[in-house]
Amino acid sequence: MDVELKADAARWLQAGTAAVVVEVIATKGSAPREAGTRMLVSARRVHGTVGGGHLEFKAIESARVLLASGGAEPIEQHYPLGPALGQCCGGAVTLRLQRLQALHLAEWALPPPRFTLQLYGAGHVGRAIVKLLAGLPCRVQWIDEREDEFPRDLELPAHIERVCVEPVQAEVDVAPARACYLVLTHSHDLDLAIAEAVLKRNDFAFFGLIGSRTKRTRFIRRFEQRGLPPEAIARMTCPIGVPGIEGKEPEVIAVAVVAQLLQATAR
Repeated sequence: MDVELKADAARWLQAGTAAVVVEVIATKGSAPREAGTRMLVSARRVHGTVGGGHLEFKAIESARVLLASGGAEPIEQHYPLGPALGQCCGGAVTLRLQRLQALHLAEWALPPPRFTLQLYGAGHVGRAIVKLLAGLPCRVQWIDEREDEFPRDLELPAHIERVCVEPVQAEVDVAPARACYLVLTHSHDLDLAIAEAVLKRNDFAFFGLIGSRTKRTRFIRRFEQRGLPPEAIARMTCPIGVPGIEGKEPEVIAVAVVAQLLQATAR
C-alpha cells in the first residue's frame, strides 16, 4: 500500500467514511498491477488504482455493491482479463474486497523505500520535487538553512522530514551509506560546500547538482584543485534530469529529476 493511500485510509476511518479495500492478491501472466496493489472505494470516491480499464470498473462496481449490502465478510473475484473483460493484457487477476477496518492500518506494511535522499534547497524546484516524492516509497530529508523558505501550506507525509539547520553541509555526514543527494540551493558557494562533502564521502548511490554545463566545468576544476577523488567527481550528475525532457519550469525539472532518481536506484 503506498504512502498516500495509507494516509487516506486513516483519514477515512477517522471521519467515519465507509469504504472497501480492493486488493490484488494474485496475478498470472500479463497483468496491469502486481499482487499487493490496493485501492480504496467509498460511495463517492476512489483512491488508488488496480490497473484501470474494465477490471477497475468492475472492481469499483463490486465494492459499492458490498458497501450497500452492509456485508462484513471479504469476497474474492477472479478475472481472466481477456475472455472475461476484453482487456488486451492476456493474464488473470484475483481481487479481494473487504470493508475498511482499523486493523488494516496495523497490518498493511508500506513497501520498502526505493531510496534515501537528502534534498538540499527549499526553493521552487525543491518544492516541486518534494510534491512528486510525497507519493513514492522513499525516505527524504529536505534540508535548508532558511526556515521561512519551507512552504507553510504544504502538508508532508511522514517519510519526508523538514530539516532547518546551519551549516547544512554537516548533514551529509549523518546520511547512511548509498544515500542519494540532490543539491539545488540558492547559493553557488553553498552548493560547492555540500557537493564537496558528498564527494569526500564517495559512497553515494546518486549525486545530482543543479546547474549548467558551465557550472559543472567550474565546479570540477575546484574539486580537482582540492584533491577530491577523480572517480567520485566523475559520478557527479550535472546538469540534472533525464536527457530529452526540455523545459525550465520547476514542475518539468522535477519530473525529469525524479525519473532520473528512479532510474539510478532501480532494483
